[in-house]
Amino acid sequence: MIKMVEGGISKAGKTEFTECWRTTWKTPYIMRLALSAGIGGLLFGYDTGVISGALLYIRDDFKAVDKKTWLQETIVSMAVAGAIIGAAFGGWLNDKLGRKISILLADILFFIGAIIMSVSPAPWMIIVGRIFVGLGVGMASMTAPLYISEASPHRIRGALVSTNGFLITGGQFLSYLINLAFTHTKGTWRWMLGVAGVPAVVQFILMLSLPESPRWLYRKGKVDEARSILEKIYPHDEVEDEMQALKSSVDEEKALEGSVGDGSLLSKVRQALSYPVFRRGLYAGITVQVAQQFVGINTVMYYSPTIIQFAGFASNRTALALSLVTSGLNAVGSLVSMCFVDRYGRRRLMMISMIGIITCLVVLSVVFFQVSATAPPIGKAESARFGGNSTCFDYTHAPDASSWNCMQCLQKASDCAFCSNGANRFSPGACVALNDDLKRSCGEERRTWYTKGCPSKVGFLAVVLLGLYIIMYSPGMGTVPWIVNSEIYPLRYRGIGGGIAAVSNWTSNLIVSETFLTLTETLGSAGTFLLFAGFSLVGLVFIFFLVPETKGLQFEEVEKMLEKGFTPCSCFTKKKGGSKDEEPSY
Repeated sequence: MIKMVEGGISKAGKTEFTECWRTTWKTPYIMRLALSAGIGGLLFGYDTGVISGALLYIRDDFKAVDKKTWLQETIVSMAVAGAIIGAAFGGWLNDKLGRKISILLADILFFIGAIIMSVSPAPWMIIVGRIFVGLGVGMASMTAPLYISEASPHRIRGALVSTNGFLITGGQFLSYLINLAFTHTKGTWRWMLGVAGVPAVVQFILMLSLPESPRWLYRKGKVDEARSILEKIYPHDEVEDEMQALKSSVDEEKALEGSVGDGSLLSKVRQALSYPVFRRGLYAGITVQVAQQFVGINTVMYYSPTIIQFAGFASNRTALALSLVTSGLNAVGSLVSMCFVDRYGRRRLMMISMIGIITCLVVLSVVFFQVSATAPPIGKAESARFGGNSTCFDYTHAPDASSWNCMQCLQKASDCAFCSNGANRFSPGACVALNDDLKRSCGEERRTWYTKGCPSKVGFLAVVLLGLYIIMYSPGMGTVPWIVNSEIYPLRYRGIGGGIAAVSNWTSNLIVSETFLTLTETLGSAGTFLLFAGFSLVGLVFIFFLVPETKGLQFEEVEKMLEKGFTPCSCFTKKKGGSKDEEPSY
């Protein structure tokens, strides 16, 4: 190992955010590369967050969307479906055309999608625009961290890749600010969705002046170009060592590939899967990507205002404002990750994060159960107050109508709404037909109109727990899976491995986002969050057994570690009394 001491385990403890700041202050070119590529993360985050607020107003403009849960889920999740395709082809494009070209193509797709959505005359066109945006998201989700990883000094690689995670959460926070800014503007959701085209244009312009990944260039035989980039990234006395490390790695890869031969994408995938080192890396990569989604994070990101309405906050603007708090905490958590990911390690942060997530989801489930159990009852006189034909049909024909409360009114049929008591919103209210005239009449009497959740004295706890959930998620499971996937694969298969793992991430995302509203109708909010707690527990077990620590390792050292295999016990092995040059035990 040429640089075990210089770039490997022994110096990992010093490789933290302060080292990143010190290095980038001396060499600002490094941060320019990371931030320019990281705009892909900003776009990723913006699209993730903006639909949650835009959906509230799309429902107002298109009654079919408001009444059909599957249509709401489709509008949200079609971006995810597009991302699956984008991630799948993104892996191939990364290896074929390079990281830079892949980012430029993602920007073009983002821009086209944003324009289509902003001018959509019908829900189907919004869905088409969401697919285009999703294609860009899928490519950016794997290409941006890969580019940053390969264009970063290994000492601060984790912190710089975390900038992509920070920009993802920053994009989510920005989307909620934009949503709030346009709540009283004509065209509301059109502006919210169309603004995504601006950062896509900015990144396209910035990337035109930046180089390709030095590792990809070296792989393609462009040695002088690779050296010139490394000279801008590393101190002069380290450049030759980095070139030697690249040469050794690429020569070994080409020798192996020569014995197998090149072929189609499918044959390259088969070849990669036949390599034990790649398979072990892929097990870890897929595990963290699937676990990231099945903790239920994108139910919060895509449906945060809706979840807050479930907790009893009826106003669209109030729901958006409270959602801004959760997205802000997500951004802060990403900064925490940048500070600690290279100090405490990827594996440890993820496991602590998962334990916190499970705890929050279980308690959140209890809170939503209480919200449902303590919902205001339905008053017969209150329901008849607006006229005989105003009362909800299902309520008037229910044999057990006398036992109904607000939650049963909203859950029994999609054409029922709850108009709260004028004197006290926790007192018996009216179960009425869902239409604009009755909504207006309810408001004129200074009552509150509920369609998603009911008045609750404990609803504020749901907002608090969503915030705690984000605090536990963001520093660990929010950013670390992308860092792991930028480090875990052999160089020759990094594009393929990253693509497969990203597809698994987006497929899991699609399953979660396409079923969330249906699950809440079937299991209730409490049952749905308890289900995600169970998924999170399974994810924690898989991370413990399958994911090794890659903190402070060069790419070549990660490959050597995977050649030996990984067991959880090896993570607890400590060197005792050995010299710092001694090869560590994995």
